Amino acid sequence: MKKILSLSLAALISVGSVPLAHAEPGGCLKYGAAGAVGGHVANHHGVLGAMGGCVTGMYVRHRYRKEARAKAALYDKEHPGAKGTYAEKATAYDVEHSTQPGAMTPTTPNGGAPVQTPAGQPAPAGAQM
Repeated sequence: MKKILSLSLAALISVGSVPLAHAEPGGCLKYGAAGAVGGHVANHHGVLGAMGGCVTGMYVRHRYRKEARAKAALYDKEHPGAKGTYAEKATAYDVEHSTQPGAMTPTTPNGGAPVQTPAGQPAPAGAQM
């Protein structure tokens, strides 16, 4: 009985001490695990697959953060003096400009490619060319 109680207490303490994860894509653990499984299936090269997956995950996260910083800079130009982290500003930019994370230009309502006007600026939503 003491063993079950101590194990459950240890589990509760470990779950409570884990910091909350940010909603970002990729990462070394996620892609590394997928790479390890893929490497294991492909002729038992799990370690090599895990290393490749980890590098890929770090690159994907780097691209995501770089784009979020660019969107935050654009948001700061439109709203001088706005407070918040770059992730919050990037989300606000996505909401205001109808963009998706991973795309800097707005898409059409049907989910297709952005409609471009002759000046190179995206057309308003619902505009037909």
